[in-house]
Amino acid sequence: MKLINYFKNIFLGLWHLMQGMYITLLNMCRPKVTEQYPENRGTYEYGERFRALLTMPHDEENHHKCIACGMCMNSCPNGTIQVIAKTETDPVTGKPKRVLDKHLYNLGSCIFCGLCVAACPTGAIRFTNHFEHAVFTKERLLLQLNRPGSSQAAKPAPAPKPAPAAAAATTERAETKTA
Repeated sequence: MKLINYFKNIFLGLWHLMQGMYITLLNMCRPKVTEQYPENRGTYEYGERFRALLTMPHDEENHHKCIACGMCMNSCPNGTIQVIAKTETDPVTGKPKRVLDKHLYNLGSCIFCGLCVAACPTGAIRFTNHFEHAVFTKERLLLQLNRPGSSQAAKPAPAPKPAPAAAAATTERAETKTA
């Protein structure tokens, strides 16, 4: 009995070895699919949901959408984002208003979870595909997302609505002129 099991194990071992050799030979004949990273840097296509670097887009006039609410800072699980805001008085209404002073981002401790982008009510921050973050010192991984001198995008003030009595009077005048 033991002798039969001995030869059976030898035969199974050789059979599995041949299966492995067959798979190896098949893969040797297939074309290579290795990406040559430094050479194809500009042509490489990333996935749609790839997260690499957090940014705050600015328009031509150096405005951004951040309202300094701190939702991104509160949703970050490891404290990567720090929102520093100051209070200014709004020249139109005269009420105090929070204005973004600095939006700091520690790239070295970011886990790229995307919770900050999902929590932002205005869509002021987003991830880009730039993934090369090699630096020599940790201080270079501390980024300020808002540009110096930038401000929140100025929204045009809504036109004041006419009073109901004035609106009725203008419609009566228009009706008398047409008649």
